[in-house]
Amino acid sequence: MTLDGKCLQTINCQQGAVRAVRFNVDGSYCLSCGGDKTLKLWNPRKALLLKTYSGHGNEVLDACGSCDNGQIASCGADKSVILWNVSTGTPLRRLRAHASRVNCVRYNEESSVIVSGSHDNTVMFWDCRSRKNDPIQVLRDAKDSISSLQVTDHEILVGSLDCHFRRYDLRMAEMTSDFVGEPVTFISFTRDGQCMVVSCSDNTVRLFDKDTGELLGEYSGHSSGDYCMESASIERDTHVISGSADGNVWCWSLVGGEVVTKLPHGGKTSVVHSISPHPTESYILTASGATVRLWGFPGVEELEEDVT
Repeated sequence: MTLDGKCLQTINCQQGAVRAVRFNVDGSYCLSCGGDKTLKLWNPRKALLLKTYSGHGNEVLDACGSCDNGQIASCGADKSVILWNVSTGTPLRRLRAHASRVNCVRYNEESSVIVSGSHDNTVMFWDCRSRKNDPIQVLRDAKDSISSLQVTDHEILVGSLDCHFRRYDLRMAEMTSDFVGEPVTFISFTRDGQCMVVSCSDNTVRLFDKDTGELLGEYSGHSSGDYCMESASIERDTHVISGSADGNVWCWSLVGGEVVTKLPHGGKTSVVHSISPHPTESYILTASGATVRLWGFPGVEELEEDVT
């Protein structure tokens, strides 16, 4: 089964190196995290810059928009998490309890709590509605850096360089830990929420069943290098995609594991490290160097009309 992707837009973010790109909750806008300490809000369809947020003391490493698009949470190498007002561009709160750089940040479903993961091996929870700047809970199960987070209405998925990924069930107050054997550089749920896509440092993306922990598939051929390469499932969970150190976005069949296409973002020396699938439609954002690209797949005719 083939899956042909088409580059619909290229954005020169002018932020130095783009550390991460993220769609907002409904996919209308996106956030780019810059090596120049800035965070930018874009209309990716038109490559239109809407707002620049300045306030971090070092590189911005991740960001997430709230469910009502009124606020943004960002984190960075300055060990802080910042809560922003989207319209004014002003920081509402600066949260400083991590002892090292903060690699990833997510909201819970109601955007009442911010969850952050750090190089200090901890995951911290912050109450957005409280004036207190101390975390309301700290998870200390990981033995190495937290590389990625995913948060649903009742679950938190945590990837760590200690070769484990951990799933916290908030309803049952349970934690499940799975040993992969390789440092976990990125982790995400499939769209149906039944499986987990896990990127590892051994140039392999693995698919695990959420309930049993069974390994369902492995996807390889790309190169991770020394980067925390991001991956995801797309196209109604029929395909798995990953960035690569060879300048391409690799795409495999989820069931068969064969490579179906490679999308060239840059040259052979460029690294495509950040990927953000649209929450509902068949297109993705990728980041490499100073540029972000919007890719469309079959069935996105309406999007292509908007771009043109």
